[in-house]
Amino acid sequence: MSASLFRVGGSGLEPLNKSSLVKEEQLEDWLDANPLMLGLDVLIIGRQVITEHGGRIDILAIDRAGDLVILELKRDKTPREIVAQILDYASWVVTLTTPQVHDIALKKLGRRLEDVFLERFETALPDVLNANHSMIVVASEFDASSKRIVEYLAEHHDININTAFFSIFDDGQGQLLATDWLLDQQEVAERSESKTKSPWSGIWYANVGEGPNRSWEDMRTYGFLASGGGRVYSKKLEQLNVGDHLYAYQKQAGYVGHGVVTSAVVPVTEFQVDGSSILSKPLKEPHLAHDKDDPELGEYLVGVNWLKTVPIAEGKTFPKAFANQNIVCKLRDPATIEFLGREFGPVRPQGRKP
Repeated sequence: MSASLFRVGGSGLEPLNKSSLVKEEQLEDWLDANPLMLGLDVLIIGRQVITEHGGRIDILAIDRAGDLVILELKRDKTPREIVAQILDYASWVVTLTTPQVHDIALKKLGRRLEDVFLERFETALPDVLNANHSMIVVASEFDASSKRIVEYLAEHHDININTAFFSIFDDGQGQLLATDWLLDQQEVAERSESKTKSPWSGIWYANVGEGPNRSWEDMRTYGFLASGGGRVYSKKLEQLNVGDHLYAYQKQAGYVGHGVVTSAVVPVTEFQVDGSSILSKPLKEPHLAHDKDDPELGEYLVGVNWLKTVPIAEGKTFPKAFANQNIVCKLRDPATIEFLGREFGPVRPQGRKP
């Protein structure tokens, strides 16, 4: 797999020349500083982490759900070597207890993981960490053998493994970095989760924000679900299709609504209510228009017909109710589904397979 990059010029498309990093360790530094370069919404908690088998994990991260992510650069290793190596690291990571994860993070962060996690994700750290883990090989070049091995493990054995690759280009003034994935990372994760979790109910779980930038009261009033501040967040809304049922959750209160998706995701500037722009309405949170002309940072909206909602102050929950930090995810927990059916009305989605 090889990426190409072009400059749009007056005479048409001008191909840029491929280049290379002087030191591949530079990529590790970039990933450590900003994992969003790969579209990863994670917090780095370890670098060059020594395993009890004498291995050395390039980068260890934790995601919003408290699950660990192993990032390993291919460097000059053969396909067999890098895949065997990351699987070996995973065999150690899977044994890590919650206290051990805290210890690893403290060495890297110099602060309590709870505090840094709250700052990074604006939500509390889960009590139990490392319920699942994923493996990501980061490669500058992608050979056919590596591709076959990773696809085999991910698609036929439902192992949470993927490859992110990068390409360096030279435009005459400096270097440009392009990144891509071998497989859809969301699909890889969902296949892996299906082995250990209950079958999917066909119902979606959605997080709703409450300031800054968006208001649950606006969503209830004008029929939408919103996300923004980066495509790594707003892109999650693309999983929703017209006709899908969802239950809305607000992290400070509990579940606040049940609705049916009525329109696909669009930028905030394109979302209309009764034939006019949502931005022309008297919004409780006018900052919904933040960065509206920036396709990366602006808000994206999905239309929702809310069947039943409650104000945030009347949110519904119970001990051990399912909650997740992702903007959108599949709702599987039977106890939560039964509870929500009583509080907001049951749903029986049609045409969606577990």
